Amino acid sequence: MQKNRILITCAKGAGFYLQEELRALGFPVLAETVASATTEGTMEDAVRLNLLLCTGQRVLYLVKKFVARDAAELYGEVSKIAWEDYIAEDGYLCVTSTVDNPDIKDSRFANVKCKDAIVDRIRERLGQRPDSGPEQDRTVVNIYWKGDDCSLYFDTSGDPLSKRGYRKIPLKAPMQETLAAVVIKATGWDGSRNLINPMCGSGTLAIEAALAGLNRAPGILRNNYGFMHLKNYDKTFWDNLRANARKAAKKNLQGRIIATDIREEAVEAAKKNAATAGVEHLIEFKVCDFSQTDVPEGGGIVLLNPEYGERMGKIEELEATYKNIGDFFKQKCGGYSGYIFTGNLELVKKVGLRSKRKIQLFNGAIECRLLEYELYAGSRKTRQETEA
Repeated sequence: MQKNRILITCAKGAGFYLQEELRALGFPVLAETVASATTEGTMEDAVRLNLLLCTGQRVLYLVKKFVARDAAELYGEVSKIAWEDYIAEDGYLCVTSTVDNPDIKDSRFANVKCKDAIVDRIRERLGQRPDSGPEQDRTVVNIYWKGDDCSLYFDTSGDPLSKRGYRKIPLKAPMQETLAAVVIKATGWDGSRNLINPMCGSGTLAIEAALAGLNRAPGILRNNYGFMHLKNYDKTFWDNLRANARKAAKKNLQGRIIATDIREEAVEAAKKNAATAGVEHLIEFKVCDFSQTDVPEGGGIVLLNPEYGERMGKIEELEATYKNIGDFFKQKCGGYSGYIFTGNLELVKKVGLRSKRKIQLFNGAIECRLLEYELYAGSRKTRQETEA
């Protein structure tokens, strides 16, 4: 089967973790950015990546690269591709794009020209054309056009891979599943130690931790991907891939996962999401203030994602919260590694601990940091009590 370039996108700042994941799966990293990695493989490899990648957002399979100076050349080059071999005449097509071309003032115009070229070709060859529109839950073609260089991809994911299929009740301002997976990877948690997640919200961090600790394929719950709507879709291959992934998953964790939130509705939502993901038996949920969260002996990870004043709450009110997080770390979490994921570096100074490590990540357009704190047991913890 023919190999082509495969471009995988991710949250900005997560490129390093995506590259690590690709190499662990046996794929070469041919190019990289802070928000993507390029590898190569067959369409079957692209299907496999959709199932197994934790940190990737979209898996784009290269169809063709060409030169196009303007919209007319784009239409002509796209028309040369045998779309009738890939897209059913009674199907549905969505075209998305990233465009940086002086001839194009609005990327939607490029989308329309590309879409017209595809459906005109299919109608000419097969006597009927597929419907088209903005929905990305079926066949998706992506254009990357910079200057004169144009690349066309099948977006084999369709909807982004952050839509795992378990988060039925998201609550407000939730963290995307793929970003949560990056955060879990950055902590180094592998299921062998405890993971404590106060302020759990709808449970995304705790659920992604459980999936990672079990080595469970993150895409296993989803029943719809872009590749399923292409003519060469091999359902038997997909079914076998999923069956093998289920066999490879562990049944239990060595460490405990404890997730708490002061809001009863958040804990109920988290429980329901964990049940949908099939990991509710691995997470100990409790309604309480974060400072009252049980922190068992044995060490591990304490991970909080507090509000940071960009979309919710007021900065002044949050200052006391961040100070209390520092007190919680010092008083109850000795012997653990503490982590705070936040988009407010001023508020984090209120924690009153010097961070050991700061990792830059982006939550959408918001620049964030994952800060690590080494929380010594006993008298040594006082050495850390200086502001970040």
